[in-house]
Amino acid sequence: MKNRKLWIKAAGIRAVKTIAQTAIATIGTSAVIDDVNWLAVGSAAVLAGVLSILTSVAGLPEIDTNFKE
Repeated sequence: MKNRKLWIKAAGIRAVKTIAQTAIATIGTSAVIDDVNWLAVGSAAVLAGVLSILTSVAGLPEIDTNFKE
């Protein structure tokens, strides 16, 4: 159970970082802050977070996934 909690924490941290990076990149594509499509920023960031979690299922190099519960 401890390793599962570690995986959830590591995957969550990765997802939050991915969401932030995607939001910053999406906002950065606008020339002026008034031109930001906030719906597009939010949806792209959430999608990136979901994809990050799904990718983490394949393995996280931060933790040893060869464990037995």
